[in-house]
Formats: sequence, C-alpha cells, structure tokens
Amino acid sequence: MTGIDLSSSEFKDHGFIARRYAYEGDNVSPPLTWSGSPDDAAELVLLCEDPDAPSGTFAHWIVVGIDPRSEGVNAGQIPPGGTELVNGYGERGWGGPHPPPGDEAHHYVFRLYALSEPCVLPDEPRADQVHEAVEKRELSSGTLVGLYRR
Repeated sequence: MTGIDLSSSEFKDHGFIARRYAYEGDNVSPPLTWSGSPDDAAELVLLCEDPDAPSGTFAHWIVVGIDPRSEGVNAGQIPPGGTELVNGYGERGWGGPHPPPGDEAHHYVFRLYALSEPCVLPDEPRADQVHEAVEKRELSSGTLVGLYRR
C-alpha cells in the first residue's frame, strides 16, 4: 500500500501548531496539502484526533466525501467536495486544539484516507467509529502530527 504525502505550510510533522488554529485562538483549520492519492480512490476522508485527551481520543475534525483528485485545502476552508461532520465539541467542522492547561504537549494526528468506496458515518462519529468505517475501504493513507500545549 503506497502512502499519501500529507503536510502543512504552517507546521512541520511533530512541530507545534500556532495558537491561531487552537480553540482559544481564531479556531481556524490549518492549511493542508496532499499528493499520492490512488487513481482508483472513490473519496478521501480526513480525521484530526487527539489521542492524549483525558477522556479518551477526541475528534477535532472529520470530513468525508473529499474529492480524491484534490490536492489540499486552505486555512479555514472545507476540503473540495467534503462534508464536515460534528466534532468532539458537538460542533460541525474544525474544533482546534484545547488541551488542559499545564499538560504536556498533546499530539494532534491528522490522517487522510483514500477509500475504495464511500464510507457511511453517523453525523456525530467518535474517532474509533471513523477508524472502523475506513479500515476495510482504505487504499492508502497519510499522517501529519502537530503538537499543542497551553
């Protein structure tokens, strides 16, 4: 399985995410670019999750139905063709990093999946439901990790 190259012009892999993108900042989704999506992909699915959250893995951004021929998304925008689902804050769209004050830096894992067929998710899926839905349809994926602490 080949991988998707996923990156951001605003932070390097395992680098710190600027406050602008955090929940207490402007709460704007960061820009992302990608390449290497397989030609036979039916859709892309984007998940940003925090596995370090005190209550368990927290979903910050879930976007389904992204055009598999797209190459990225600008800050504060919805990926081409995508539909944003409800995040862990109970809000539709991006919900930026917001770890408890004083915690070590949390890891914000952005995963972009290329799927062989569209996946069906509830409107307010948990991160584990996204993983389960994409698991059997995944052709390839890419990961980018950002760090944030308050």
